[in-house]
Amino acid sequence: MAAIADLEQTNFRSAFIVGANRGIGLAFVKHLLQTDRSLQLYATYRQADTAIELLALSNDADDRLICLPMDVTDEAQIQQGIEQIFTICPQLHLVINCVGILHEGTLQPEKSLRQITADHLLRYFQVNSIATALLAKHLLPLLQHGDRSVFASISAKLGSIEDNQLGGWYGYRASKAALNMLIRTIAIEYQRRSPNTIVVALHPGTTDTRLSKPFQKNVPPEKLFSTDRTVTQLLNVIANLNSSDSGGFFSWNGSRLPW
Repeated sequence: MAAIADLEQTNFRSAFIVGANRGIGLAFVKHLLQTDRSLQLYATYRQADTAIELLALSNDADDRLICLPMDVTDEAQIQQGIEQIFTICPQLHLVINCVGILHEGTLQPEKSLRQITADHLLRYFQVNSIATALLAKHLLPLLQHGDRSVFASISAKLGSIEDNQLGGWYGYRASKAALNMLIRTIAIEYQRRSPNTIVVALHPGTTDTRLSKPFQKNVPPEKLFSTDRTVTQLLNVIANLNSSDSGGFFSWNGSRLPW
């Protein structure tokens, strides 16, 4: 990776944070608003009643933050939201997809094959895998410009096939492994069609969010990151990416992870 001191030196002028109503996505928005006042931000939320803090930030940001409703499991909403951005800003320099699901109502990580259901597997793939491919499909025109840009999706080390030593969590592991393959494949096509775009999967580490809350009991305090720390670390990774890193899978500390 190239040695770049911080994100501001990348000359990014616009950023799109997908899934910004809470957790890591919301922390990205807060951090970028505070640290780079020249950056135009776009951010998505699924439901207004769960995005109160994000929408309040938008009201206070003097048009620097534009919020868009978007359910990433609905391609029509993805297309509509991205077309709305295109009418305002014809270029994006940074895209980070933070949407992910681990548990939701009766959907919980499976401890054994007995707990697998087709509906739950489909839900994992719909949110954790397919959404990124659809975003990459519709975002391409906004990334096809002469400047360096980054398209990143939050993955997980649990999606590493080689690193899987404990088993379990079938749907989550498989959907994140599928995400990693999609990122790798998107990067190959983007290299031809948008050669200045770096496409990567990022592992944030265990972060203190609603997603990880039920599973934090055995996580050592030093390995449970605040959202602010996670965002700072991931932005540092992004700032130091170069073209040869496209299609890679990187941890929060910048190290490459095994597929």
